Amino acid sequence: MYDVVALGELLIDFTPHGQSEKGNYLFEQNPGGAPANVLVMLSKLKKNTAFIGKVGQDTFGTYLKNILNENDVETAGLVMSKEVNTTLAFVHLFEDGDRAFSFYRKPGADQMLTKEEVNYDLIRSSKVFHFGSLSLTNEPVREATLSAVQFAKEHGLTVSYDPNFRESLWKDRETAVEAIKSGLAYTDILKVSEEEFELLTNTTNLEQGTKLLMDEYDLKLVLVTFGDQGCFYRYKEHTGLVTSFKVNAVDTTGSGDAFFGAFLYNVLSTPQFFENLEVEKLEKAIRFANAAGALTATRKGGIPALPELEEILELVQE
Repeated sequence: MYDVVALGELLIDFTPHGQSEKGNYLFEQNPGGAPANVLVMLSKLKKNTAFIGKVGQDTFGTYLKNILNENDVETAGLVMSKEVNTTLAFVHLFEDGDRAFSFYRKPGADQMLTKEEVNYDLIRSSKVFHFGSLSLTNEPVREATLSAVQFAKEHGLTVSYDPNFRESLWKDRETAVEAIKSGLAYTDILKVSEEEFELLTNTTNLEQGTKLLMDEYDLKLVLVTFGDQGCFYRYKEHTGLVTSFKVNAVDTTGSGDAFFGAFLYNVLSTPQFFENLEVEKLEKAIRFANAAGALTATRKGGIPALPELEEILELVQE
């Protein structure tokens, strides 16, 4: 039995790592991909996880599979292709630790997963199904994703969704909004950034926008993250802002995934989490997730930067 199964992209993040003697940027190879990051965060917190996706049968793909195995993420759902290469992303860091991405994905292996290749047995054996919108950008992975999430919903899984909007991967913003909204119909827990919130609601009003999303798509919980400012939540008629922790951010890659993984840890660790959920308990879970996201920002790379349980608890207690 798995706690969380995720479907989506597994790729190489090339992260800036100093300069050569000639002054050219050097890049360090790091494992990445938002759904995979979420699973590794959960595995570090001793939850059972499994990944569904596709990589190339190349050195990068083999490296990524090994990373998941080393982090106790089940890879029975990982397809390795001889036809397409593993997706690559180059991360460009700014002084405040924020980042931009350049994707090499024309096509990348993650786009080419078909619905026939989805391991539905893994989904059937899980409690939570997690996905993002990068697997909704192109066919055939869009069809595979919607098939998988529909299967999960039909089999009673809690569905968590992080759109993780990357504008350069879409034809235009209108296409992105339409595709992202197609996933909301199956969602129980939605996490969006400030940009994604405005993209989906056409408003900056958190009270109104989160109510609109919850009412239209019958969501159980909406989380809007603001980086080091914290997280706004809506649960039923309850709303609030849980502030985050001030840290020396060097690379925010994976911080949102660490947040979501740590939050799902609390969902899974609390019997009947959504039954008569108290606001105090919800805010405690968000504070724990904020700590995980903040710690991740203090290190470079996605998966390598994810914190251990003891580190998270120490920051929360401070």
